[in-house]
Amino acid sequence: MDVNNAFLNRDLFEDVYMVPPPGVLHNPGEVCHLQKALYGLKQAPRAWFEKFSAVIGSLGFQSSSHDPALFVRSTSVGCILLLLYVDDMILTGDDLDGITQLKLALHDQFEMKDLGPLRYFLGIEVASSPKGYLLSQSKYAANVLQKTHITDTRVANTPPELNVRYTPSNGAPLDDPTLYRTTVRSLVYLTITRLNIAYVVHIASQFVSSPTTLHWAAVIRILRYLRGMLFQSLLLPSTSTLEL
Repeated sequence: MDVNNAFLNRDLFEDVYMVPPPGVLHNPGEVCHLQKALYGLKQAPRAWFEKFSAVIGSLGFQSSSHDPALFVRSTSVGCILLLLYVDDMILTGDDLDGITQLKLALHDQFEMKDLGPLRYFLGIEVASSPKGYLLSQSKYAANVLQKTHITDTRVANTPPELNVRYTPSNGAPLDDPTLYRTTVRSLVYLTITRLNIAYVVHIASQFVSSPTTLHWAAVIRILRYLRGMLFQSLLLPSTSTLEL
């Protein structure tokens, strides 16, 4: 589900002024006194989260101790989980009637769109099957490959180069470490579903302050490894005993 113009749902309780935008008639020296938490204000994200927390709390939900943006409601009928990321949210649970009622209650408070079953969220593709849920970041990985110009068909069979010891002093310093840092950051996010690169990405992340040509070669090898298994998915089996 998606909230339209989420930040504008919260009133401002402090004095904030702005220069009138183009098209607004005003006399010389006049300014606008803001009533709503406009996008771009430093306090707008927090103001929106406080507003949403108050609304969802009035509906019987409690914020999880593990993540304040995860709201949980457990009753004798079942459990409902709501995960909020800015103005996007995921709803799930075994209380189907409760989920329907929750959607109606939220629609009464906010202008919202129901985007249907979960298919894509924060760069993670979601597909359901009789065996469980499949999580994939193939589209995200493809974008990383494109940004680093890994567009040929060469692949690596393993993520790290065998028998190579990586130290801060190996190789020549990179003239501009920006691409190294942004690529490693993207690889860290890919470890959500690509657990098989977690170790070597951890090694690469140790050198983001002063990367060298050898470190960059290691990152390129990780990317070529991903190139060869671009559409791999992580299965969350329906028989899992995972508990929140």
